[in-house]
Amino acid sequence: MTDIEAHITGTVWKIECAVGDTVEEGDTVAILESMKMEMPVEAEDAGTVTEIVCEEGQAVNEGDTLVVLD
Repeated sequence: MTDIEAHITGTVWKIECAVGDTVEEGDTVAILESMKMEMPVEAEDAGTVTEIVCEEGQAVNEGDTLVVLD
């Protein structure tokens, strides 16, 4: 299991994956908005999305888990 974490404090602007999706290293799984800038969150490993821990519009802190891969 691999956790994909927020790399900045901000708001989840858009979720770019769904449970069951296969993602490759470097694929965007979510987009965070901070200070009116949109920052993609990319998978650091390939895997299958098993859980999405966040919701669009949710405030997150740096280090919070957003997506879990298997």
